[in-house]
Amino acid sequence: MSNRSIGLDDPLYRYLLQVSLREHPVLEALRDHTARLPEVRFQIAPEQGQFMAWLARAIGARRFLEIGTFTGYSSLVMALALPADGEVVTCDVSREWTDIARDYWEQAGVAGRVRLELRPALETLTQLRAQGAEGSFDLAFIDADKTAYSACFEHCLALLRPGGIVLIDNTLWSGQVADPSAQDADTQAIRDFNQSLHRDERIDLSLVPIGDGLTLARKRFGA
Repeated sequence: MSNRSIGLDDPLYRYLLQVSLREHPVLEALRDHTARLPEVRFQIAPEQGQFMAWLARAIGARRFLEIGTFTGYSSLVMALALPADGEVVTCDVSREWTDIARDYWEQAGVAGRVRLELRPALETLTQLRAQGAEGSFDLAFIDADKTAYSACFEHCLALLRPGGIVLIDNTLWSGQVADPSAQDADTQAIRDFNQSLHRDERIDLSLVPIGDGLTLARKRFGA
């Protein structure tokens, strides 16, 4: 028994995947494709994707908003988890990476559920709010420019329905957030963001040690 989260060495991590991961074949193929890219570190862990899909099903999510598409693993896992009439709106600025994503969305048969906004995310978020989309999303995922986390979070919270959840990636930042000697802009931005969420009375909060740290912020009713 333990009164704190367990650490995962390589054998235990392999065991975790062996007994719990149920990965769609197209997701596995996309992960293998992305593993050959120099930027592979940008992709979420498969067990994190499965957890996000589980969460989407648990809350009956129909509309998912994503900041940071990369090669499309998280948008694909969520599109597969949504009902047939569900919608993924995903934001990125890289045509090179999102062209890979489009290919795998097509292979999985979910391209019709995914709307890619290929421009700066803050432009898309601002436009969604201007078009009256506030309160219309069930789940949002922020995994992009760390210095923009706070601004993206405010938009996402406004776009979520009460009871909806914002998921924020990399909030443990490979442990650098707890290292006083790490003073770069990204690390400090995540530290400040984590502290601001801890004080935020509009949300219910949990930081889960999965992947590189995944924060769950549930929008309270009346927020």
